[in-house]
Amino acid sequence: MKKVTILGSTGSIGTQALDVIRENREDFHITALTCGSNVERIREQIKEFKPEMISVAGEEDAKVLQTEFPELDVHYGEEGQIAAAESDCDVLLNSVMGMRGLVPTCRAIEKGRDIALANKETLVAGGQVVMDLVKKHQVKMLPVDSEHSAIFQCLQGNEGKKINKILLTASGGPFRGYTMKELEKVTLEQALKHPKWTMGRKITIDSATMMNKGLEVIEAKWLFDVDLDRIQILVHPQSIVHSAVEFEDTSIIAQLGLPDMRIPISVALGYPNRIPYGGKGLDFFKEGANLTFEEPNPQVFRCIGLAYEASKAGGSYPVVLNGANEVLVDMFLKKEISFIDIQRTLEKTLEKHNPIYDLGLEDILSIDKEIRKEIRENI
Repeated sequence: MKKVTILGSTGSIGTQALDVIRENREDFHITALTCGSNVERIREQIKEFKPEMISVAGEEDAKVLQTEFPELDVHYGEEGQIAAAESDCDVLLNSVMGMRGLVPTCRAIEKGRDIALANKETLVAGGQVVMDLVKKHQVKMLPVDSEHSAIFQCLQGNEGKKINKILLTASGGPFRGYTMKELEKVTLEQALKHPKWTMGRKITIDSATMMNKGLEVIEAKWLFDVDLDRIQILVHPQSIVHSAVEFEDTSIIAQLGLPDMRIPISVALGYPNRIPYGGKGLDFFKEGANLTFEEPNPQVFRCIGLAYEASKAGGSYPVVLNGANEVLVDMFLKKEISFIDIQRTLEKTLEKHNPIYDLGLEDILSIDKEIRKEIRENI
């Protein structure tokens, strides 16, 4: 039985992971769960999955839950998140949003835990630090993003084979085909209506700006040790081909399936085995009958190019890109700025940034804190 800790158990990925575990109870035991303020949902998860430890955001919520579940080891805040990450488990599923996932990931790796990573910001901002720790402690970094899971699956049995390119698919989001003038009129309600995937609010907006795909390019670079010029984005509106790998003989291996995050979650949690999942399979005569691919428009969706540029420049640029984007998306969700302000402000921010290189974990956290403050003060 595999022991699992889930950071962010009440969010979209966390709840779907528990769906997978619910179908395979004989294979998994939940040791720790964490959440923010969704006390009602984690209360139900405690009753059903009986973890040994939990952590919530607030101290008062922690006190209430400790009273209700006296046998439970209850923590709160950032320290509680780290305590859960360091707890005894075989695999840690990190599905928290944003930079909050970086330190817990590092702490779990240092404890020798395998990581199922659904927090792309960890590798965008801290790729070198994190992957150095992975090598040092000889743990597995198992991707949960559907695209990176697809690439990971395509590489199984092909270890050591030369890769010509990674073909990273994108749905195109709700504004595929829009002009810059049309993007200027986009509303929050429109941006939150993704045509294919059901996700959290932050990642849904990232998908609409296509920053999500830019961040995934950086993540793929670190996960698969591939140069950026070997990562190509394909807009694939049907979201059936989740990504592919072209090898040096020009053979292409792809992973296909219906858009359902429970599939990549089950691959990561069950690795190296595949575990049963009762979801609907792909019908090639229906969903797979007409698959199309097109190039993204980097002139309209500038976030794609900004991600490539920041990663090529290296040092603190990706940290700034990620931190500024998180703040700008939050401001857009609060209707404090317009949709187009996200990419315009990111471009200006990167243009005036004075980079720092050879970053350690504390440097990354400090730069991230500074850029968030700077963005809010300037706007």
